[in-house]
Amino acid sequence: MSQTMDLVDLSDLLGLVAGQDKRAFKSLYSATSAKLFGITLRILKDRDLASEALQETYIKVWQNASRYDEGKSRPITWLVALARNTAIDSLRRREPARMGGDNDEDALERVADPQFGRVDPAHRQTLKGCLEELDEVQRRCVILAYCEGYSRAELGKATGKPEATVKTWLRRGLLRLKSCMDRE
Repeated sequence: MSQTMDLVDLSDLLGLVAGQDKRAFKSLYSATSAKLFGITLRILKDRDLASEALQETYIKVWQNASRYDEGKSRPITWLVALARNTAIDSLRRREPARMGGDNDEDALERVADPQFGRVDPAHRQTLKGCLEELDEVQRRCVILAYCEGYSRAELGKATGKPEATVKTWLRRGLLRLKSCMDRE
């Protein structure tokens, strides 16, 4: 976490932003924008698109700060989730559903722990090995759903299979991944 975030109580700032305090909003932006930009850039891989997603994120923060619940998550966790979801939404609006594309390594980086900015190498190898246990279509569906944010309907169109089939693939794939990760 950056030194700026350590010096500022983000919960207090979010509370003030919920009351439409512009100075608190500016302070919140100063304390968190670099981290959130890094997250949007890692997902979108384009500085202009990442900047747009960051702007959208802070609009959402301004409009929804009152929804932040201190009992459910840390402020930075809430902000990171907002940024990540905004970036994924942006990606989905710009890219048609596809089954090819990025390799699994790129996808693993996009679901990296936002606190550390990358997947732990030991966990990366385990996750990669577990993903390899899935068949190709199931693996791509899991990666596109959980790394790229694709819906079951979009995956159904991409694979030519009914949404119910995709739902079953995802459920079984996640169960197999969990079982494999637990073994390791």
